Amino acid sequence: MKPLNSLLAATETTIFTVMSALAVRHGAINLGQGFPDTDGPADVIEAAAAALWDGRNQYPPLTGVPELREAVAAANRRFYGIEIDPAREVVVTSGATEAITACLMALLDPGDEVVLIEPLYDTYLPVVRLLGAVPKLVRLSPPDWALPRAELASAFGPRTKALMLNSPMNPTGKVFSAEELGFLAALLSRHDAYAVCDEVYEHLVFDGHCHMPLMSLPGMRERALRIGSAGKTFSLTGWKVGYVTATNRLAALVAKAHQNLTFTTPPNLQRAVAVGLTKEDAYFTGIGAALAAKRDRLATGLRAIGMRVLPTHGSYFLTADVSALGFPGDDAAFCRHITAEAGVTAIPISAFYAGPPPVNYVRFAFCKQDAVLDEAVARLAHHFAASAPQALTEAAGSA
Repeated sequence: MKPLNSLLAATETTIFTVMSALAVRHGAINLGQGFPDTDGPADVIEAAAAALWDGRNQYPPLTGVPELREAVAAANRRFYGIEIDPAREVVVTSGATEAITACLMALLDPGDEVVLIEPLYDTYLPVVRLLGAVPKLVRLSPPDWALPRAELASAFGPRTKALMLNSPMNPTGKVFSAEELGFLAALLSRHDAYAVCDEVYEHLVFDGHCHMPLMSLPGMRERALRIGSAGKTFSLTGWKVGYVTATNRLAALVAKAHQNLTFTTPPNLQRAVAVGLTKEDAYFTGIGAALAAKRDRLATGLRAIGMRVLPTHGSYFLTADVSALGFPGDDAAFCRHITAEAGVTAIPISAFYAGPPPVNYVRFAFCKQDAVLDEAVARLAHHFAASAPQALTEAAGSA
């Protein structure tokens, strides 16, 4: 039989699916995939349930129900001072992953170059390649994840069409500063390029850091496509409601891509998210504070075991250097080992790289109940306290 699509055939199943399946098989605590283990706000869930009975369950408008587009525009004004036309500059999508794909489809022709920053969410690279564009990879390095300015400047050139920017960043937890964003904005202006801004963790920031959309900087209003996620903001990741904010010239093409991907998103969920976006300021500041406490709880436990925990200022995740534990395998073998032998699942950081990665870092999700985090730490502590170096060597060889 004739071969199938070569790019998709060569694309591996996402590491999140692989590790979550392994966690189920071994009855492990899943600190790998980034989803909370409790539902989000009750009033948002009640609004979704009530909306099922109001007689509006047929196709909603392609770009989203007016209530949600207006709420997204109001949130842009409320949090960032960005004025948005809800009728022409907002597109509601079935999750942020679809939004990423639709934005890249709107921008890229075959042969265009896209600057991508590693470590990177594993959807970015396959979509760029499926569209026939050329990825130009620039790497941030642990432990401080500093912006490599010379390498970034060299990655931009005459064929650069776009930058893919993720802040707050998965998996590093890096929140790009105003000064760093200014540097990127200057490159985009100089090379007449666009930015697809994955900002799904925009409200999940800690330690006095503030999320600043690239779109809010001078000259970026016409160049930036800003992606938000109700799943992350309201701890309802299974709803898959995302939204793109962009100037009408860009949003119109995002809408055309969206109509060929999913066309619409469930109307009751859209109307419920609109309710969520009008919640009081205390809700949006409170989710970051609550997550910071969970981060600190998990980080303290991991340090006591012997891991070096890197700083994280946003998102659901922290990165830990496991070198001191004496495990002789790489990060992927380590994550398989602790899933099977300790009953705790993490994600290898190497999964977020296209080229040769660092192999001693793993990502843990801390968006779980305190008792779950404590039990995960207890299992890891017991395992590594009981594991002699020889036993670890044998385990690595069989992983």
